[in-house]
Amino acid sequence: MIAQLTFPSDAPAAMGGLVDYNPYAVNALTKTWLYEPLMVRNGISCEVTPWLATDFTWGGQASTLDFTIRDGVKWSDGKPLTAKDVAFTLNLAKQYPAIDRAGIWKPVFGAPAKTITAEGTKVKIVFEGNAAPKFDELIKLQILPEHVYGKVGDVTKYIDKAPVGSGPFKVDKYNGRRLELVRRADYWQADKIKVQKLVLEGNYEASQAALKLQSGQLDAYWGEIPNPKRAFVDSDPKKNHLYYPPNGMTVLSPNVQKAPFDDAKFREAIAPALNREEISEKATYGIMKPASQTGLKLPAAVKLLPEKYAANGGADTVIPFDAGKANQLLDAAGYTKGGDGKRQTPDGQPINLTFSVQAGFIDYQSMAEVITRNLNSVGVTTKITATAPESVDAQKKSGDFGLVLEYLHGGCENAKNIGGKLASDQIPTKTEILPNVERWSDPTTDATVKELSGTVDEAKQKELVGSLVETMMTEYPVIPLIYAPARILYRTDKAVGWPSEEDPYAQPQDDRLLILTRLRPAK
Repeated sequence: MIAQLTFPSDAPAAMGGLVDYNPYAVNALTKTWLYEPLMVRNGISCEVTPWLATDFTWGGQASTLDFTIRDGVKWSDGKPLTAKDVAFTLNLAKQYPAIDRAGIWKPVFGAPAKTITAEGTKVKIVFEGNAAPKFDELIKLQILPEHVYGKVGDVTKYIDKAPVGSGPFKVDKYNGRRLELVRRADYWQADKIKVQKLVLEGNYEASQAALKLQSGQLDAYWGEIPNPKRAFVDSDPKKNHLYYPPNGMTVLSPNVQKAPFDDAKFREAIAPALNREEISEKATYGIMKPASQTGLKLPAAVKLLPEKYAANGGADTVIPFDAGKANQLLDAAGYTKGGDGKRQTPDGQPINLTFSVQAGFIDYQSMAEVITRNLNSVGVTTKITATAPESVDAQKKSGDFGLVLEYLHGGCENAKNIGGKLASDQIPTKTEILPNVERWSDPTTDATVKELSGTVDEAKQKELVGSLVETMMTEYPVIPLIYAPARILYRTDKAVGWPSEEDPYAQPQDDRLLILTRLRPAK
């Protein structure tokens, strides 16, 4: 057994000792170790691991979803967890929309639910139409005990001081700063849990976290540490490790409704002007690799690529830095240089691009500096305007910008992620930032995303994702730069079995329950 592991606190320092274990509270003391989801989906490989649910089936063209709930699971007070608890929790999301994190009852990325019922070990969700894109978020919802939460009224206001969970741990003690959890011997998969005690303590900024890791006062950390190889790993590479798999990607988003970005040839021409290796060095100390123009995480998602892009794990879809090619493409597209060496539009107007960057976002500012230098070097006049993050948010809503940096989520629901980035109904409004910040609008793309949202057939999904990949590769609605990480830094002096590049069985930030079942004592 592993006597104890210490992780940072799940709760923000601002909680100030408030005791609340409600997993749907804004600031719960822990949202990971006491209450559990239906299933765990590896955000890297998209493999689904059964959890409280052992199986699922879609029916009626993805308008019904049936779960089989695991027999033999007990709440920490000894009472059985049943399908009725699951249906109760999912129905609570209708009564209290603030906890409906999956949008079960909302007409967003799929049709809303009509009914959710339980019978025996089965839970049936009947939707008003196709609801396939809701799956990933739905299976993450933490299941509550009806015999406790059925008596509390508004669950969003309930302060849970005596948690009755199904998870691997129960609360031992909390002193307002340090939360100690102890292993449940009656946990449904207790044979996989080798950690006797889990201590959650402290909210650490980067330098503190690095010192705590170095000294062994922390066993794992999921936050950002500048230059983590030098700050942590290099001092003892046999014991100190990091795993930064791609969780999505940072993309350069041009406003495609404004010249010159309304010209696909211009967007294509500037893509090879960008030095992604240098962008990675400046923003991530070279840890994160250049991202594929497809908009998919590669090589993990290579099975979704059309055959012509799939060679070498999709490596050829990463656009190499080639200023000469950028110059050739710009010339060919009519964006020629004037006597001052600066490029102008085909009708002779000067090009002056403005790059809006959030002041204080150090990684974005580092990227922007490289990109601006790259564009100016090929004659495309570009300047950075660094403003408060809320000002950049306002520009995204209004469309009053030229270039911004954006995050393209790399999750497993492609209709929601790459599809949401390209669907015209996801263009930001005056009041809400939606994924399609670049304002791409194309009826064929919209039809593809709609069809992708409506199928759970894997062959059809590949065909439709392939169509979106083709749009990314030929129209350049956004320009991927580097992958963005899910992070974990960890020590192996007490426990081994952490996820790694050699064994990428879990997305390290979201799949912590799964990780716990794989940890073993260090020899």
